[in-house]
Formats: sequence, C-alpha cells, structure tokens
Amino acid sequence: MNIAIIGLDTSHAIEFPRRMQDPECKPELRVDGMHAVSCLRFPTPFTNTEVLDTRQAQLERWGVKVTTHFDEAVADCDAIMLEINDPTFHVDYFRWCLDLGKPIFIDKPLADTYAQGRLIVDLAASHQVPVISASPLRFSHNLQEACQIVGQPAQAYCYGPLGIPPAGDGIIWYGVHCFEMLQRIMGPGAQQIDVRRDASGVVAIVTYPDGRRGIAELTVGKYAYGGTLRSDEQIASFVIDGGLFYTEELRIIKDFFLTGKAPFSLADSLEVLDLIDSAVLSVNQGGPVLLNGAK
Repeated sequence: MNIAIIGLDTSHAIEFPRRMQDPECKPELRVDGMHAVSCLRFPTPFTNTEVLDTRQAQLERWGVKVTTHFDEAVADCDAIMLEINDPTFHVDYFRWCLDLGKPIFIDKPLADTYAQGRLIVDLAASHQVPVISASPLRFSHNLQEACQIVGQPAQAYCYGPLGIPPAGDGIIWYGVHCFEMLQRIMGPGAQQIDVRRDASGVVAIVTYPDGRRGIAELTVGKYAYGGTLRSDEQIASFVIDGGLFYTEELRIIKDFFLTGKAPFSLADSLEVLDLIDSAVLSVNQGGPVLLNGAK
C-alpha cells in the first residue's frame, strides 16, 4: 500500500515511515506491506523550520517525496495518515481528503474540541469514508494483557504526562494518551468528569452510570505511562513499553486500511475527545462536568 503522510510537525511523521521502510529498522519493529510515498509539509505552531528541514531530509533518505502541494502529496496513495500535531488543523485537512475516497487514519487527538470531532464523525459517515483515530497507547501489549486479566474492571487508574504545548491546552494535546488508555479499559459510557489542577498537573475522576470509576493522573515532566485495573476478584497493573507501541499501532492501521475493520470504533475516538474536552472545561469551571455524550 502506498501511504500519503499529511503533516510534518510531529515525530510520528518520522516514526511510522521508519517502521515501514527504514532499511536499518529492527525486524521486530518493522511492519511490511506499507510504503510512505509522499508527505505534505506545512507550518504549524508546534515546530520550526529547522526541525521541518531535518525531518524532510530523513524522509527523503527513505524515498519519501516531500511537497508543499496537497494534490501532489495524495496523487499516488492508497491510504492517508493525517500526522498533524496541532489538532486545530485536523478538520480542514480531513475535509480536503474526503473526496479522495481513501481510508484515513487521524493521529491523536481526533480534533481540538468535541464539536470539531463530532463534525469529523458526521462527515466520515456522510461520505462513507473509512476513518479511525487513536493514540498508540491504546494498542500497547502491556495494556492489552492487563485488560485480559481484568475483563470488567470496577475501577481503573491510569497515569501519564501532561505536556506543555506551544498552542492550545496540554490536556487536549498530550492528556489524550492517558485518557485513551482509560477509555480502552473502561469501554464506552462515561458520564461525568471532575478535574483538579495543582502544581504537578491534573487529576481527573470519571464516573459511569453503573457506579464504576476511572481516574486519570497527568503529571508535568513525567513521561511514563501505566495503571491499575481492579474488579471484585482481580487486580492487574501495567507499565507501558514505549519501544513497541508505534509498531503495535501501525499493525492495526495496516489491517484497517486493508479490511476497513478495527478493534475499536470512531465512536470510541469521539468519547476520548469528549473526555479531554470536558476535562478542560472542568478545570476552568472548578467542578464536575457532564460529558457531551451523556447529555
């Protein structure tokens, strides 16, 4: 499959092609059957020209054509990966890709607000274009193994970093990873979120209609991920192996591009966005917020 990469302001625009076609990529990290043929470069607040130049040179060494023209970037592709760090750009570039009728992966988060994410979901449905969106944390084998041990947790605790973005809110931009893990563990149906911020970061309590509870803790400067799942009978803790999750996600993306099927839905992605968007509102209001999907 020929893949068009849209965006160059994220390291993911390098990490995914690395696993597709870098001749020096370790065999256990490689995902065969995909080839990044092009990349659309454009500026965003999330990086600078020097970084973009470095990334472009790396992609070109792997045979990827980097261009500033959209039509040229998508001319020979079978599928599209939107790799844009700044989520405020997602809707516009998604709109431009819709008419191509190609399957699309949107890197985390789905959009910058719940309303924009809802728009993407509606557009995908109306144009009948296959779309998925996720953080790689959802697919970590460490998380999957914990979910197999505790299949129906009553409580879950997840931790991760709170990044400080050059634009927008860190809960939206980097908190998505932690909330993606929580949504994978607890499944859909979150109703309310209550968030408190202190000097270290934020802690969010998510409630569910059946009395279950999820906690997401985001800490500034602590770039580690993990958590604990609990039921009445079982407990399972996990720590994410950061060396594998890009490969684990790319395998899911490949299968989706080939079959149109994935082990999660766009509705799951929208709920993750609902959680982080409502978390920002809870911080600003200083109290609990009902999720959009629960109204």
